[in-house]
Amino acid sequence: MKVKPLALIPVAVFAVFAGLALSGMFREDPDALPSAREGQVAPALTLGDLAAKPGFDAEMLSAPGVKLVNFWASWCAPCRVEHPNLEALAAEGLTIYGINYKDDPAKALAFLEELGDPYAGIGTDERGRTALDWGVYGVPETYVIDGEGRVVLRFAGPVTRRALEDRIRPAIEAAATEATARN
Repeated sequence: MKVKPLALIPVAVFAVFAGLALSGMFREDPDALPSAREGQVAPALTLGDLAAKPGFDAEMLSAPGVKLVNFWASWCAPCRVEHPNLEALAAEGLTIYGINYKDDPAKALAFLEELGDPYAGIGTDERGRTALDWGVYGVPETYVIDGEGRVVLRFAGPVTRRALEDRIRPAIEAAATEATARN
């Protein structure tokens, strides 16, 4: 039986798609969103105040020590999920700065009153300008910042225990080790 060359086209197309699918399955983290900010100095901050809560600025992000910047909102269900993990990190002594994204200030304050306030400083991003500068896709997103103000890791999604152990803690430890090696 002789096979016609045109009959092989569907098989070849299938093989190409299967190869692409398999290569995507074996990436290091298929859920990770790319970040152009990693390795760069954290972008500028254009933030408002949230009532009497302490704020923060770019100079504080460049201070010695590893810290997190967490974009969150009261209307964000995954932000509620991650909040106990942020509270635990703050209780361990990690500095966390919060950026309240496109939120009603009264609702943001009620959120913190109900769930606790893990933030050493908070700013508001009412129009989303700072989030745009940082490359935020949506809340929650958390950035690990080293002692020189550089973005070490961008993590999109809620800080779950698994994300904490698999991605965030290793980035924190790497940033701390690198800072120790430089000094």
